[in-house]
Amino acid sequence: MTQRGHGSLAVYFGAVFAFAVTMVGTTMPTPLYPLYRGLFGFSELTITVIFAVYAVGVMAALIITGRWSDQLGRRPLLFAGLAVSALSDLVFWNAGGLGMILFGRVLSGISAGIFTGTATVALIELAPERIKRWGTFFATSANMGGLGLGPMFAGALAEYLPAPLVLPYVLHFLLALLAFVCVWRAPETVKRPDKVRLKLQRLALPREVRAVFVPAGIAAFAGFMVCGFFTAVAPAFLGEELGYDNHLVIGFVAGILFIASTIGQLLQSNMPSGRRLPIGCGILLAGVLSIAFGLGNEMLSAIITGVLIAGFGHGVAFRAGLGAVADASPADERASVVSTFFIVAYVAISFPVIGVGLAAASWGLKAASLSFSGIVAILCCLALVLLLRGGGTQPRHASAVRE
Repeated sequence: MTQRGHGSLAVYFGAVFAFAVTMVGTTMPTPLYPLYRGLFGFSELTITVIFAVYAVGVMAALIITGRWSDQLGRRPLLFAGLAVSALSDLVFWNAGGLGMILFGRVLSGISAGIFTGTATVALIELAPERIKRWGTFFATSANMGGLGLGPMFAGALAEYLPAPLVLPYVLHFLLALLAFVCVWRAPETVKRPDKVRLKLQRLALPREVRAVFVPAGIAAFAGFMVCGFFTAVAPAFLGEELGYDNHLVIGFVAGILFIASTIGQLLQSNMPSGRRLPIGCGILLAGVLSIAFGLGNEMLSAIITGVLIAGFGHGVAFRAGLGAVADASPADERASVVSTFFIVAYVAISFPVIGVGLAAASWGLKAASLSFSGIVAILCCLALVLLLRGGGTQPRHASAVRE
């Protein structure tokens, strides 16, 4: 395999940039949903469906292409993910109705699904020796940080510059072209086998993993439900219930959850290794309760506080849960189990918000949002009970969670 540029910090952080750019593109539409709604007359249920098809694209790409980079190499898959991301930009800025928006969201999901697994592994493999131990953190930071910057980026452009439904996608398209150059400069880390075998990513849950997977999966499900809610429903709540129509404010509220999650993933290494997952669940629960208080009393300050707390807890619980699940998995089934864990997360980020859209049509957005918060709180409590009974899913090897 080629080692062109290996060990260069500039080349490495170029790859980090490419990962972040791809994830930025997946959440850019969040603060723009009110504009689409006003232009095309979408209902809140339609908005949640638009968001959910993104997650369907992610899951399809994870299952179909999850193992392809081991055969074809990391760079071809990264190029493919960037190409699909750029294509989604073209679709969005020419969107004339629901069909093209749905198509654009599916493309965004496919790009994220291709990148999530491939880029994470690539950044760990590419990390120069001097920052090798930070490889996983840079990968997760590019992922979650990109998701958080997307709404802020699009919200600021929509609020202060013309063509709010065109300019964000044009600029992101240009960033994707720059990301192509960054990936081109990065070395390949995989030697392609003589006979390429492209297989679907198998999902698995061996018996010995279930005791760890169930509470970790419930915690991940609860955390990603909150992510789904704030990227799909929060714009409508802020506008209809609180009267905020500033796109930057909407993008900021939606984005800070992911930024806080990134901080939580960084700082969780300072917590006791066997207690990180229950600590994360407890913090997530506190954040959800604060969000519910803010929703019920229509207090933006309480909502933002809750989002920051919930995001931090999500980051702690997600990284700790993923590490514990990977550590408990047999070596020959680890990739399959981790893929199953990600599928649980993306089911949580998509389909529950459709339920919020349906409930909002019958009960109103405020009542539906409060009910949603209650369900998340119950899931957090269930995960905490299971974790405390099981000793917090103490990993067999501390390094599994540290990295």
